[in-house]
Amino acid sequence: MLSAYLKEHGGVQHGSYELVDRWLGDKAGYLWLDLSGEIGEPEQEILSALGIHSLVITDLQQRRHPPKVEELDGYTFILFRGFATMSEDLPVASQQLGFIVTDRLMITVHYEMSISVTAFWNRDDLETLIQHPRMLATKIIDFATKRYLAVVLNFEEHLTGLEDRLPSIQSDSVMAELVAYRARLLRLRRVFDYHLKLAENLVESHWGGIAGEEDLALKIRDLFDHCERLHSLTAMYYEICGDLVESHISLSSHQLNQTMQILTVITAIFVPMSFLAGVYGMNFVNMPELTWHNGYFILLGVMGFIGIGLLYMFRRRRWI
Repeated sequence: MLSAYLKEHGGVQHGSYELVDRWLGDKAGYLWLDLSGEIGEPEQEILSALGIHSLVITDLQQRRHPPKVEELDGYTFILFRGFATMSEDLPVASQQLGFIVTDRLMITVHYEMSISVTAFWNRDDLETLIQHPRMLATKIIDFATKRYLAVVLNFEEHLTGLEDRLPSIQSDSVMAELVAYRARLLRLRRVFDYHLKLAENLVESHWGGIAGEEDLALKIRDLFDHCERLHSLTAMYYEICGDLVESHISLSSHQLNQTMQILTVITAIFVPMSFLAGVYGMNFVNMPELTWHNGYFILLGVMGFIGIGLLYMFRRRRWI
């Protein structure tokens, strides 16, 4: 689906292909072209008519392409990895968001609905924003980045709560949850590593030095700070989850050792008793103790003495 906003002297107009044809006629005004869904043959023809290279169109048609920034002949090409869904426990569904930006034109390309694009598409100050395509593109990317930052910061509270409850909750479900978090954080860290490099490229590009766009350099620096913080936070939370996994294993091992220690003590107490019971359970004729009148009670007393003695020794050594 193709939608367009055209800013001319009469204000902003919303339409479709006809606005693109009008803009191509005299290159007057500012055009924001939004392509949502598959890039079919009509969309490819429009992009080609706008001077977009065929390799760029090919990159836009790929659903999973590493984020990047490229300065091409007369325009800047940006691929940004967005997320269609994201919640506090970090399940993510990614989507690709492409930007093609010139002095008077901005093209956004996405296959699913983009919350960031929609947020600016419906802005009241769109008439002003559309006149600064590079600033508009930077704000859309930064808007998405701040959404991710809010979710990642909220995850810290969830992770802290899990860390506090870890000593009292020893189960396989906790381990599975922690391992799942590590996998999601590793995926996010890879994405945010790309975003950090993307922001670095924008900082080093000519965008911030364009006449009349003095605020753009500050906005790009702000975007870089957000990307850097996202990258460092996901790396830190990944390490914390790894530490929690190791703590969980250590606590489980400690509990297992305590259980084995108790079983060992019980075994050590009953082994000599079992030995005595086995000896006097043999049906040999020549066993003088079997004829003792109080032999049964004497043997029970010996067993009791051995048991109490071993319990006392284990208690002294703090094994129990």
